[in-house]
Amino acid sequence: MHIAIIGTGYVGLVAGTCFADSGNDVTCVDIDARKIAQLQRGEVPIYEPGLEELIRKNTREKRLSFTTDLAAAVAPAQVVFIAVGTPEGESGEADLQYVLAAAEQVGRAMRHYTVVVDKSTVPVGTADKVREAISRVTQVEFDVVSNPEFLKEGAAMDDFFKPDRVVIGAESERARKLMGQLYAPFVRTENPILYMDTRSAELTKYAANAMLATRISFMNDMAVLCEKVGADVDFVRKGMGADKRIGYPFLFPGVGYGGSCFPKDVKALVAKGRELGLELDLLRAVERTNERQKRLLVNKALKHFGSLDGRTFAVWGLAFKPKTDDMREAPSIEVIEGLLAKGAKVAAHDPVAERTARRVFGDRIRYTSLPYEALEGADGLFVVTEWNEFRHPDFERMKTLMKSPVIFDGRNIYDPERMQELGFAYMGLGRRS
Repeated sequence: MHIAIIGTGYVGLVAGTCFADSGNDVTCVDIDARKIAQLQRGEVPIYEPGLEELIRKNTREKRLSFTTDLAAAVAPAQVVFIAVGTPEGESGEADLQYVLAAAEQVGRAMRHYTVVVDKSTVPVGTADKVREAISRVTQVEFDVVSNPEFLKEGAAMDDFFKPDRVVIGAESERARKLMGQLYAPFVRTENPILYMDTRSAELTKYAANAMLATRISFMNDMAVLCEKVGADVDFVRKGMGADKRIGYPFLFPGVGYGGSCFPKDVKALVAKGRELGLELDLLRAVERTNERQKRLLVNKALKHFGSLDGRTFAVWGLAFKPKTDDMREAPSIEVIEGLLAKGAKVAAHDPVAERTARRVFGDRIRYTSLPYEALEGADGLFVVTEWNEFRHPDFERMKTLMKSPVIFDGRNIYDPERMQELGFAYMGLGRRS
């Protein structure tokens, strides 16, 4: 099948590469000529385990190509995916200008029946707007489909090849059949393709992300409550998760959620509700809890030290989660900005996100190639991202490097009792010190 992917961001690159690997001829399009040239050389502008190798393989085998020529890519395509950005607007709503501009260009380039797929995360009613934008510029027959992605950064390749479900919002049997053929190789283990209308598909993505964000914020509220009453949130989490109606995923407290999806999608849902005269109070509370949680570690440091002025702190982890270099809405930004505002100096380490961090902080902090280098002369350590390499460090070596053995654990990856036995002042979230 001939496929065009408009947009070579995270979603577009992963989708295009995986479709190509299942035997389709895929052309990825972007207006950024520098990025396209980079991809043509086999260089990937984002970090995602396994993606670079798969891009090189499918480029070499002539199934995957990259271009700035949208018309040339769309003309032979049976399916065109729109995977451009939907940045947050002033009131939290999704900005659709890039989606609708791409739709119009696709409409002008189509030469035969085409299924145009909204792959970007878009608010309810976007498929109707895309249909209108295309109809204004062409007489060619087409269908618009909503096919939201459910990829976890750091595990996107596995998620695409082995999805929990594939959601397809389509209004015609012809479009449903074509999309079913396209996704058939990925659902051979009987994970379902869920067919529905476009509006339900659009809302499904927002609802799923909002539910996961709600679970995170709920556990963060419980962690704060545990500290107040002298309970341990890890025991509470285990007791809750054993209930099959609840389960364990997304019950880990921490310094708040970040990334490209949860913050933006919750805001977009709240904005959509407000537009319709509906106050989504629960989701507004989810946002407030998340913002409070990002400030907790710095507040703990202030309580412990009194003043942070002139002190030096190490920060382990800059990306919003492990196995990615994505720092959009990352808790580390709030933590580091809070430390700098209080007059502290920061030395930071992340296995892959240093290049991204330099665009955020510039030379206001020091970057280290190894985690132990960040600890040299540090008054304390902030653990912000739970990379595996941080889980079992040499604690005795850490003590010799640090000015004072203090750890502010934003992911609860260490055991409080063991830290106390090793001589560390240890502050987690919702844990009994």
